[in-house]
Amino acid sequence: MHELGIVYEVIRVVDRFAVENRLTKVDKIVLEIGQLSQAIPRFIEECYPAAVSETDYEETKLEILTLPAMGKCRVCQEEYNVVEQRRICPSCGSDGFHLISGQEFNIKEIVAY
Repeated sequence: MHELGIVYEVIRVVDRFAVENRLTKVDKIVLEIGQLSQAIPRFIEECYPAAVSETDYEETKLEILTLPAMGKCRVCQEEYNVVEQRRICPSCGSDGFHLISGQEFNIKEIVAY
């Protein structure tokens, strides 16, 4: 499960940010994870408590926002969720698309003081 390693890396980045900005407490970390990302949000959530146990981040909340896997049809230019539509354009039935979003993994927000 590579999600545990991902969570450790997120905490390392957040910790570096907190130190550089002289923050004393991190209340919440908000992640954006695309539907087609290599990270699975449910596994990230399950790993998080173990990764922050007995650290300064033990009380820090984790919020995950799932970003849709949006594609643009190469035939009719319709934009649609390629996961929900199973890669088939709902307008013209083509299976050719250009991926616009859905592979992201971002630390969107750090709520701290």
